[in-house]
Amino acid sequence: MNLIGEHTDYNGGLALPFAIERGVTVAAEAVPGDSIEVDALDLGESDEFPYAAPEPVSGWRAFARGMAAELRPAVGAQLTIEGDLPRGAGLSSSAALSTALALALLGLGGREMERVDLARLCSRVENEWVGSQGGLLDQLAVLFSREGEALRIDFTTLELSRVPLDLGDWTLATLDSGVSRENASSGYNERRAECARACELLGVESLREATTAGAARLPDPLGRRVLHVIEENARVDSAVSALARGDLASLGPLLDASHASLRDQYEVSTPEVERTVAQMKAAGAVGARVMGGGFGGAVLGLFPPGAEPPAGSLVAEPGGPARLV
Repeated sequence: MNLIGEHTDYNGGLALPFAIERGVTVAAEAVPGDSIEVDALDLGESDEFPYAAPEPVSGWRAFARGMAAELRPAVGAQLTIEGDLPRGAGLSSSAALSTALALALLGLGGREMERVDLARLCSRVENEWVGSQGGLLDQLAVLFSREGEALRIDFTTLELSRVPLDLGDWTLATLDSGVSRENASSGYNERRAECARACELLGVESLREATTAGAARLPDPLGRRVLHVIEENARVDSAVSALARGDLASLGPLLDASHASLRDQYEVSTPEVERTVAQMKAAGAVGARVMGGGFGGAVLGLFPPGAEPPAGSLVAEPGGPARLV
C-alpha cells in the first residue's frame, strides 16, 4: 500500500509505501513431466503449459507463464494460487502475485536471488508478459517492507530508507470505488508515454530533473503531468518528516493535496473515485486520495482516533515482506 508518492516511480522520483497483512500465496510442488499446471483457486480457473517454452496469453495466466519463461525451471510443477487481496483496486495485487510466483518457483528449485534483482524480474514480467508498464514501486515495497515501518524509495538511486509508521489510535483504511482498474487497458501506459515525451522536450533523463520553470514551457497536458511529479516528490518528504516526529495529523492535508493533483494535474480520477473520496471525508477522514495507477480502484483515507471508516472499508494493518515458507 502506497501512503504517498503516486506516478513517481517510473519518473525517477520518491514514494512511501508499506506492506499490509494481506496478500497472495502460491504453493508449489514438483511433479513428473515437462509442464507446469496452475490452479487459481479464487477464480476457479486453471492453466497448463510446457515449462520450456510457454506461449504468451492474457489475464492472470500471463503472470505464471512469464515467470516460468524468465526463471526457466527445469522441473514440472503444480502451482496453487489463493489470496485475500482485492484485485484491480490499487493494492498491488499484481506485485503480490508476481513475487509470490517467483519465490515459489525459486524455492522449488532451491535457488535464491537478490531481492532488488527479484523486483526487477517481477517488473519485467508485468511489463513484457502482462502488458502493464508499471515501475518498481510495488515490487520493492512487497519485498523490502518491515512491520511497523514505511519504506522511502528513491527511484533514481534505488536507495531504500526505513521510516517509522506508528499509527497509534489512528487508522489507515481503503474503500473500493467499485471500478476495477486494469493497468494494461487503462490510461496508465498513456501517462507513461506523456512523461517520456516531456523528458524529450526538456532534455532530461527523468522528471526528477525537471523544474517548475521547465514545466511552464511545455504544452498542455505535459506541463501539468510534470508539475504533479515535482510536487508529489515534495509531499513524500513532507510525509517522511511528519512520521519521524509522530505528527499523523499533518498527513491529512498531504493526502488531500496528492489527490487534488492526481485529479487535476495527472487526470487519473473518475466520478466513482470522487464519490468514494467524499464518502471517506464524510466519515471523518482527515485526508483521502486515489491509490495506485488511478482510473478506478481504491481510495486511501486517514482517520483520527474515534472516527470509523465507512462500511466495506479494508483497514490497513502494516505487515512484513513477501517470504518463502
